[in-house]
Formats: sequence, C-alpha cells, structure tokens
Amino acid sequence: MDVDQLILFVFVCCLSSRFADAYDPVDPNGNIIINWDFQSIENVYTVMVSVHNHQLYRHIEQPGWRLSWRWAGNEIIWGMTGAEATEQGDCHRIRGATRPHCCEKQPVIVDLPPGTPYNNQVSSCCRGGVLSSLTQNNRTSTAAFQMVVGGFRRATYHDGDRGPALPSRFGVGVPGYSCSNATKVNATRSPIGRHRHVHEGEKPELPAGDGEAVAPVFRCTDHMCPVRVHWHVKISYREYWRVKVTITNYNQVKNYSDWNLVVQHPNLRSLTQLFSFNYQPLIEYGTLNDTGMFWGIQYYNEMMLQDGNVQTEMILKKDKSDFTFSGGWAFPRRVYFDGHECVMPPPDQYPLLPNGGPDSRVSAAQLIASSCLLLPFIFLIM
Repeated sequence: MDVDQLILFVFVCCLSSRFADAYDPVDPNGNIIINWDFQSIENVYTVMVSVHNHQLYRHIEQPGWRLSWRWAGNEIIWGMTGAEATEQGDCHRIRGATRPHCCEKQPVIVDLPPGTPYNNQVSSCCRGGVLSSLTQNNRTSTAAFQMVVGGFRRATYHDGDRGPALPSRFGVGVPGYSCSNATKVNATRSPIGRHRHVHEGEKPELPAGDGEAVAPVFRCTDHMCPVRVHWHVKISYREYWRVKVTITNYNQVKNYSDWNLVVQHPNLRSLTQLFSFNYQPLIEYGTLNDTGMFWGIQYYNEMMLQDGNVQTEMILKKDKSDFTFSGGWAFPRRVYFDGHECVMPPPDQYPLLPNGGPDSRVSAAQLIASSCLLLPFIFLIM
C-alpha cells in the first residue's frame, strides 16, 4: 500500500492493577481503549486519537486523564485540536517561521477545559479529562483530539503494509493502570444513513480509576471516612420489603459529581420499584442477577454536595426460596462507591431480628430500631 494513501488504525488497551491479574469480578471485561486513526497527507499525518472508558462503574475523575507515549523516531506534533501537550520541548532543530506544538520524545497530552473556543474543539473533547463510566453515560465516556504529526519513521507491518512506526510506552496518567503495546487493526465499517458506510477503528477499552485530587478534609466522625453508605431495612410487608439507602458526603472540600453506587445483594433480581435514583443490573448470567449500579438523576441529584447526602428507597419482592432476615441476609455482600470498594462491618455486628413475637408488624418495627437506631448498618470507604 502506498504510504501517502495509508489509512491505519491502531489501538492500545490499558488495564487496572486493582485486582489480581487485572480482573474485576464486578466488571470482568472493563478496560480503557486508546484508539489511533492515522491518515497521511503528503509528508505529514493527521491522527485522530480517542480514549474510550469501557468500565461499567468506574470513571476518570479530575484532574483527568494524561495520555502519554514514546515516539519511535523523531516525530514532532505540528498542531493539535481538542487537547494540548503539557510541554513544547526543545524545538531548536526545527527551522522555519512556524513553531511546532510539541517536540518532546515522550509527550504528555491533557484534555482542554469546558468552554474552549469552538475553533479549537473536536467532537467529544474539552471536558477537562473527566470520563463517565460506560453505564452512566456512554456519550461522555469517550474523549478525542486530533494531531498533525510530521517526521514519522517508517516501518513494515506483519501484513506487509508500510506506514509510520508505532509509538510505544503508552500511559493514561491514572494511578494503578498499565497499557499494552500498540497494535495495528483493521478498520470497521459503520453505517451513516441507509446506503453509506465509513471506516473507523476498532474500539479498544480500559477501566479507569481516580486521579490525584485535593487532599480531603473530613468532618470529625468515629470512622473518619469521606463517604458513609447507610442501608436501612425499613418495612417488612407480606410479599415485599422496603429498604432506604442514604449516602452521606463527609468530605468538606469535594463535591461528588456523577457519583455511583454498586451493590451486590441476592434479592436485587427482584427489585420492583426504586425512587429518585437510576438503576441498571451489572452482571446477569442466566438466573444470576445479584449486582446492580445506582446513580443520580440528571439535574436532580447527580451531584452529592459537600457535607450533604442523597437517598433513595426501594421495594424488593420476597423470594420464598431464599428470603430471610436472619444471618445478615438482608444486607449487601459488597458495596462500591465511585469505584472504591467499601469497608464492610464485621459479621458479628450485623443487626439481628428479634426472637419472634405475636405480630409480624412488631417484628418489623423492632428490626427498624435494630438497624437504624441501636446499630446503624454503615459501609465506609477506605
């Protein structure tokens, strides 16, 4: 293939090291994919770069992603739209009136902030490096920018094609994640209208975690954690039971925007009604459906303010085959807030049902007192 007509698609997959072998049982296929779309124009290439957060419940928070790589040769970035390099580097070797955008051997690229002038934007750019989780918003889980690059060293690929030598040592600038080598892939055809298709690259994926943030300042509590999740078993009906969940922000210098809560509980498959939160199951294998994700409603409670809280109530149908209030069954097995696994109370602190009574309504009332007043059931984030 003539290099001056080359259309080349490259992807890099970045995985989290939070779990052994980068495996998250709540999101087994989660990852972040970095997609490069090369197209040559004479002696320079335009490169459309996209970052896809394919993790179901973890998102990239401020200060956002910081994409980096190492050039294979003496490449330079002449121009960039939708993002910018943090350093211009030493460009003295470049002659001419036009100064390159970046001459670094290993550039670091950051997203532009919201409000960037339209003439410096591309689609899916300019959110300050923040990416939503895939479940919450698949539109804002992708970022993109465009570069004009010159000076590529040429290479021959395994399929015999020739083109620019691929960059290496990719990173997303998010603690706890490592990236694969760049891989050349075939273009995929996507429909636009009834009769027309366009080529675009395969969408690689990666789970994203939290970036470095302002040091938290907590309200003084006995747990000294930034967030508390309170699970209140509220009412036991004949065929249903009702739970109230309250999430409280004790971090006095941070609002949690686009927060999410992941809960593992065997009765979630029988969730009948939910108030004031969004919900979507995360893992469904046949009849297994015990893990779900909750998040706020846009323009209502998608942001949890400093020293504030959000709350919901849910009604779950009692499954007679396994339903019980004993042995801590009524409470979740795992809880995650914004991608962080929460600290569970020890089993011997689980609230217990009283030893029976002549009236089920009395037992239900005592269960409320047990879980809400005498021993609040709380999940704490480390």
